[in-house]
Amino acid sequence: MADSTIKPPIPDTDTLPTDYYDLLGVDKSASEDELKKAYRALARELHPDATGGNAETEARFKEVTLAYETLRDPERRRRYDMFGPEGARGSGAGGGAGEPFGFGGNLGDIFDAFFGGGGGGFASQPRPGARRGADAEVVLDLSLEDAAFGGTKELSVTGLVACATCSGSGARQGTTPTTCPDCRGTGQVQRVRQSLLGQMVTATPCTRCQGAGETVASPCPDCRGQGRRSEERTLTINVPPGVDNGATLRVAGAGAAALRGGVAGDLYVHLRVAADPRFDRSGDDLIATVHIPFTQAALGTSLDVATLDGSSHIEIQPGTQSGKIIRLSGLGVPRLRARGRGDLLVHIVVDTPTKLSKEEEELLRHLAEIRGEVVAPPEHGLLSRLRSRIN
Repeated sequence: MADSTIKPPIPDTDTLPTDYYDLLGVDKSASEDELKKAYRALARELHPDATGGNAETEARFKEVTLAYETLRDPERRRRYDMFGPEGARGSGAGGGAGEPFGFGGNLGDIFDAFFGGGGGGFASQPRPGARRGADAEVVLDLSLEDAAFGGTKELSVTGLVACATCSGSGARQGTTPTTCPDCRGTGQVQRVRQSLLGQMVTATPCTRCQGAGETVASPCPDCRGQGRRSEERTLTINVPPGVDNGATLRVAGAGAAALRGGVAGDLYVHLRVAADPRFDRSGDDLIATVHIPFTQAALGTSLDVATLDGSSHIEIQPGTQSGKIIRLSGLGVPRLRARGRGDLLVHIVVDTPTKLSKEEEELLRHLAEIRGEVVAPPEHGLLSRLRSRIN
């Protein structure tokens, strides 16, 4: 089916619209805020950057912009109300007869009135930032004691460092870098294009100086004008007490050196804590598993258990059950960036013997008889002797 929507013809750019209020969709009594709101909505809809440069919408955009530019000025609006478009186009606060937009053709001034900006278009002027080297990452292996108590660790890192020969300038000794003629030291090349909204500014890294802002006529022979070179170095890493496996430390300025004297990147040190056969870690607490025979569990005993601070004495009370937890306060891991330490949790596991001598079996059967406990009868005969030989 054919499109039944009636679209207005593309007007001649020299032809003035007949009713500015209708173009903006407001009443003749509209306030300045109402005019601004109406124009904002239309401008976003009709702007060439939003419509892909469609000729019809571009023409409508020029119309509504002319209407808003006229009605937003009190004196021009008064002349328009009295004499129509020709009266508003005459001499007055706006531009001359050949400048229908009243701002020398720069629509950015209109948009800046309510979209913000610095007079000259939507794009703000780029500000050159300091050159910065890339960040680097390494892994540092620690023992549980290292992670718990912290301290200093030596770490070998291979990466880009400032060239010692030229002090990072990239220039041969006796020479100095010069300001790049293309970007004038900013490291960026700006390109300005005119649009209906005024000057649109874009910035890209300068290809001549690679964003450094300087060029080197006589490069340093050791770094070939880069001001940096790859070297292995040894760093001292301060490990705070209480860190855990997977934590990351940031060492500012220890990453890759920047091109010709810029700011070095950061080094991210990922901590890898080795498993300890004595303990499992749960936050700031440590868990130690201690196995005892059922006789000690039944009758009680005294034991020495390992801790991060050496051995510690514990008492096993008579009748201790498997799974009992004995808490040793303050013998866990120091709390990261806080006072105090976690606890050491001693997990008691009661072992049941799997092999008994004849004497041990007789003693246990006698004990069961005294306690009135029913146990399996002893095994006799050939089958029992075969099993004993296999075992």
